[in-house]
Amino acid sequence: MADNAAEAEKKPASKGKKRIHTLDELRGLAVFCMIFYHAFYSIGVFFQFEIGITLIHFFSPAEPYFAGLFILISGISSNLTHSNLERGCKLMFIAYAVTIVTFFVVGPAETIRFGILHMLSVAMIAYGLLTKVNALIPMWAGIAVNIILFIVTFTITQGYIGIPFLFRAVLPAEWYSSGIFYMFGMPSASFVSSDYFPIIPWLFLFFAGGFFGRLAAQKKFPEFTYKKHIPFLAFFGRHALLIYLVHQPVIFGICYGVKSIMSLVSPQ
Repeated sequence: MADNAAEAEKKPASKGKKRIHTLDELRGLAVFCMIFYHAFYSIGVFFQFEIGITLIHFFSPAEPYFAGLFILISGISSNLTHSNLERGCKLMFIAYAVTIVTFFVVGPAETIRFGILHMLSVAMIAYGLLTKVNALIPMWAGIAVNIILFIVTFTITQGYIGIPFLFRAVLPAEWYSSGIFYMFGMPSASFVSSDYFPIIPWLFLFFAGGFFGRLAAQKKFPEFTYKKHIPFLAFFGRHALLIYLVHQPVIFGICYGVKSIMSLVSPQ
């Protein structure tokens, strides 16, 4: 199993390899949910439509779940690529391009300083660098340890780590006030990012998916996962990055058009 995990990082997928369509569909579902969430955010925050504010407050509790699904699947898929290092470096370039664009388009207060693309790029690079080390760890042990670390550190942005009803450890305030550890889940009071997914705890969820993804590399997923069920979601999943990059400009354009029409129909 360890050897197979290492080889999955090095070798490109063979031409006859079956595609795991269920992963595409689940990734597509996560992207679909993110599009709606960002649409509500833009409608409410940027264009000040009351319905957007109401919807964003209603759906905010669900965001970690569909974002977590996306991150978990990204970890699983890291076993099906020829180079996580290459993918991670390319994605990091794109992520910081998004940072620059959002800075000039929506201003410093709504700039994406460390969003889901930033976190995923770091996770891919880390996974690529640690391939040989991870190969020495049994699959289920790797999954269990990373899930536990994810749960324990999930509240790190709130100033503490722990497990509900079991223990709670408050972290030094200096780690947060310094302002230099925001990417590790320790933002200062003045830190802002309209999309924020720190390395801790989300890296652990990615790695849990990475260990589970060994089954995908060995073609040991259940047979039904290799069949198409919802083509629409599969399409979204196969083109997740492109859709993620273009959906916000499209949403902005639609909102801007609607607001312009409303101002003409009902001038203030």
